[in-house]
Parts: sequence; structure tokens; C-alpha cells
Amino acid sequence: MSEHSEIERQMRAWRHHLHAHPETGFDEHATSAFVAETLTSFGLEVQRGIGGTGLVATLRSGGGNRAIGLRGDMDALHILEAGKHDYASKNAGKMHACGHDGHMAMLLGAAKMLSQSPGFDGIVHFVFQPAEEHGRGAKAMLEDGLLKRFPMEEIYGVHNMPGIAFGRFCTRAGGIMASEDNFVIEIKGRGTHAARPHMGVDPIVAGSEIVMALQTVIARSLDPIEQGVVSVTEFLTDGTRNVIPGTVTLKGDTRSYSPKVQAQIEERMGAIVAGICAAHGAQHSFRYTHEFEPTVNWPENVDPALRAATAVVGAANVEGNCPPLLTSEDFGAFLRAIPGNYMLIGSGIEGESGGTPLHNPNYDFNDALLMKGAQYFAALARQRLGAGEA
Repeated sequence: MSEHSEIERQMRAWRHHLHAHPETGFDEHATSAFVAETLTSFGLEVQRGIGGTGLVATLRSGGGNRAIGLRGDMDALHILEAGKHDYASKNAGKMHACGHDGHMAMLLGAAKMLSQSPGFDGIVHFVFQPAEEHGRGAKAMLEDGLLKRFPMEEIYGVHNMPGIAFGRFCTRAGGIMASEDNFVIEIKGRGTHAARPHMGVDPIVAGSEIVMALQTVIARSLDPIEQGVVSVTEFLTDGTRNVIPGTVTLKGDTRSYSPKVQAQIEERMGAIVAGICAAHGAQHSFRYTHEFEPTVNWPENVDPALRAATAVVGAANVEGNCPPLLTSEDFGAFLRAIPGNYMLIGSGIEGESGGTPLHNPNYDFNDALLMKGAQYFAALARQRLGAGEA
């Protein structure tokens, strides 16, 4: 059996073990222990407990001091798995429905490849991050001194992506994934009998006007060149069939690519809510929270990522100006701190193995991607830290 065939077999075994034992954000204790034990067996230096359950493994080769980071996310989702694989989730109500099990296995595979045949001069930090799904893990690691304890000049991450042709690598300069902000609007009217609306202040009417008016934030307040989405996803009342409620709560989220647009959306939403509630004689509260940073690739790190991908799958399967996505990813917090790149790897189109959407109970990571992802990470380390690389 060839060296790569053996590593691929191991990556599949690692991935299936991780898939069968999913843990959600900041509870990845067994996951972290498994990853740390595996990395230690390669001879890497491993430090755990960074930002909660996060860990960093360090591999040094030669005498160089330049360092890069390669990141994998560890957490699963609160989803009941529908798949019937022999490695299906053993933790009821939890599932690796986003492929983080595969991302970890890829990064473990790259660590093993590089430990056996380094081919670089410098330092590689393998960053295994907790709690990506709710946007807090990267920030937790940064606040825990990640970049002071493990100085690195740049960082790279990947995500498998159903809907993109299998094995196709895609990235772009600038925003590749959006920020996610959440909001809660509470409208306090005065409840009354449904037959006597004049005796109350109807928060449903005010709330309905707000839902419609919020759509003008994007259509009439943003420069048409900018992109954004405002979605009301919940409309909750304390009323019943023959009672106009006293309170309505609206919840939802917004997406955009820049802090400027985030601030503009928040300001316009606040003004609209206040104005409509005042017009109806209702009281209100408006809470707007920033959950995910936009993921904005550094232009100077796009070409290195493309070169590494090309070395693995050839130029015909690499795209350097893909459309941005309005989904969110907390890798953006790392890119706010240091240069780097985020790469999408196609796992298959609809109807193919690997084409089931992310966050779906029937999703399963496409194991055929494991070697491509591991080779990509290894190629990045060797190219960025190789002789003569600036």
C-alpha cells in the first residue's frame, strides 16, 4: 500500500469516528482529546484548552522562523441524523451536518503528510477551532491569546461546498462569505377583545408594517452596488383567537459584507421600528447583535491559495473569482486579525454523492474529498514556507 493510500485510509477512519461522536460548540471535549492524541502520535507539539476546547499543534522544520496557520473547525450541529451509515451519530440530536468531521480529517491528514515529509523551512500551526456554528469559537481563541502564543503571518481555511462540482476549488479576493447579525424587536401595545380594537393598541398591525418596511432597508437605503439581506424569521404574539395581543416579538437576521453596511442596516432598522411604533402609539425595544464577522479574503493571499490548489487538481479545476455567498463563517474573525484566505471545495452537485445540502439531516461528508483537502493544506505549507518564498 502506498504512503498516500495509507493516509487516505486513516483519514476515512478518523472522519468516521468523528462523525459517529459529534459534539456541539464549546463541548468538543472528546473531539479535542481524539484530535490531540492523533496529532501527538505524529510527534507534533500540542497545546489544548485555547478558547475553551480549541487546540493548536505545531510542526517545525528547518531553522526558519516564518509561520503560517492552517485551520479546521470541530463542532457539530443540533440536528437529528437521518442517515443510516454504520458510522452514524451515536449522540442523539447531534450531527456533523456541515462537514467539520471532514475538515478535521483533512487537516490531520495534512499534519501527517508534513510530519513525514516536511518540504518546508519554518513553522506550521494546525489550529483546531471550537464553536464555529454560532460564531464564537474564533473570537474565543483570539481573546485567549492565539496569535501571541502562536505567532503566524497568515492563516488558511477551507469548507466543503455541495452545489459546486466535485473537486473544484473556488475562492475570491474580498468578501467571500457574509456577516450575520441578529435582531429582536419587541412591540408593546395594549391588548383588547378582538371585537373592540379601538380599546387597544394593536401590535400585530405595527409589527406587520415593520416587516414590510424593513425590506426597504436594502432596496432604498443601500447603494445598489452593495449587497445585503434583511430577513424576519419569527413573528410571535401573546394573543389568542379572539384576543388582540399586548405584545409582538419579531426576530430575524441580516447579512452583509462590510462593517459599514452592517452599521447602516442597524441604524435604518432602528429608525424604522421607532417611527412605526410611535405612529401607532406603541412602545418598543430593539436589540441588534453582531454574531459573525464577514469573511473577507486578503487579495495578496488569493494567488498563493490558487497555486496550491492548482498543484493538487490542475488549473482547469480552480476558480479565482467565484461568486460570494451570503452564508456566514467565523473564519472571518481570523482574517480581521491577520492575512489569509478561505477556500471552497466542491463536494458535488445535486443528485450526485456529495450534493446533499449542508445542515440537512441526510448530509454526509464526501470522503473522496479528503485527500484533495489534505494535499491542498500540505501544498500551502510547502509553498509558503519553501526556499525563496516571500
